[in-house]
Amino acid sequence: MNLSILKKGSHTLIKVYNGKLDALIAPDIKSELVVIVENGEKNILVDLFNCSFCDSSGMSALLLGNRLCNGVNGKFVLCRLSPGIKEMVDLLGFETLLKIVDTEEDAVKLFV
Repeated sequence: MNLSILKKGSHTLIKVYNGKLDALIAPDIKSELVVIVENGEKNILVDLFNCSFCDSSGMSALLLGNRLCNGVNGKFVLCRLSPGIKEMVDLLGFETLLKIVDTEEDAVKLFV
């Protein structure tokens, strides 16, 4: 799997190491998001530094994470988006749905 998952103090950090957030990796991300929330985590941070591309499957995984965290009164935050993924999020109008920050430190402030 091209993911790492690390429980931190106020959140769980998911780092995606695959260059593409697409139909090949999206099912893994969705499964992990469900397990993380079912295990009691409310706050999830996804670091997309290594991703330069996101298709509809990848976007679906991110929206699922957002919905799961909102459902338990938590926060789902994305950080370190590439210009291409940021442009796609903006183009689709999802910047109003998804919390996006530049760094992990910025995200931690949202989880307090």
